[in-house]
Amino acid sequence: MEWTRSGDDLFIRLDPGEEIHQKLCELTDEIGINAAAITSGIGRTRENIYGYMNEEGVYQRRDLVSPSELVSLSGNIARTEEGAAFTHIHCCWSDDDNNVHAGHMFQATVHVVAEIHIRILSNSIMTRCPLADFELLGLQFS
Repeated sequence: MEWTRSGDDLFIRLDPGEEIHQKLCELTDEIGINAAAITSGIGRTRENIYGYMNEEGVYQRRDLVSPSELVSLSGNIARTEEGAAFTHIHCCWSDDDNNVHAGHMFQATVHVVAEIHIRILSNSIMTRCPLADFELLGLQFS
């Protein structure tokens, strides 16, 4: 991973074998980010796990194992109540037949490269807290 910063903007390059959530959490801790918007991401990833939340509030997961084009990535970064970095990311991939796969990203390992832009919300704190009856952690602002 390499990154550069200009004011509250970060531009990150992730390299083969790096898992996106893990590396963004590491960078969040390194820089001391408490709130950020992940505005864009492109590249090529593999071992993708993605899905959606069903009507009962439970995530349904799907595998996209083969390398696929990361067409779009967006989300946010917050902290849990315990202070751990927490990424919430949605993605859109295109497989080699140009079939689109999209949803909540649980895991994605960089195959060739991932290039991601993050805007730090330097005057905000966002905290992820449990929501009754849902697997998702809710977002609170302070």
